[in-house]
Amino acid sequence: MHIAEAITKEQIEDAFSVRDQVFIKEQGVSPDIEHDEHDKDAIHIIGYIDEVPIAAARVRIVDQIGKVERVSVIKSYRNKGYGKQMMKAIELILIRHDLKKVRLNAQTRALDFYQTLHYIQTSEPFYEANIEHVSMEKTL
Repeated sequence: MHIAEAITKEQIEDAFSVRDQVFIKEQGVSPDIEHDEHDKDAIHIIGYIDEVPIAAARVRIVDQIGKVERVSVIKSYRNKGYGKQMMKAIELILIRHDLKKVRLNAQTRALDFYQTLHYIQTSEPFYEANIEHVSMEKTL
């Protein structure tokens, strides 16, 4: 998979397309929640296989901490290691920005995935967009 920071309009549209497929169409998240005011300032990440966008995420830098959000992989590409590749690429981007810590809110169904990447749960379960989540963090 080729992973890049989405710089061009086309790359950002591709990232939004992946997010729309996963969060809006598959999980039923409202478009008003999925696309918010943070999209304009975030670092968008896009993953391609043979020029086809299959994974996306966004990262915000908040108080010198990388906040990973909207991590998504198209359903037919899941459980093939692409999510792990995305997270490793995101961590490298954060390191290049001289950040030492990363935080995220993980859907509880993805808790094991993030734990295998050495993220530590830092909260009790809570609901975001009607989906159960927990906060997690990792020192880079």
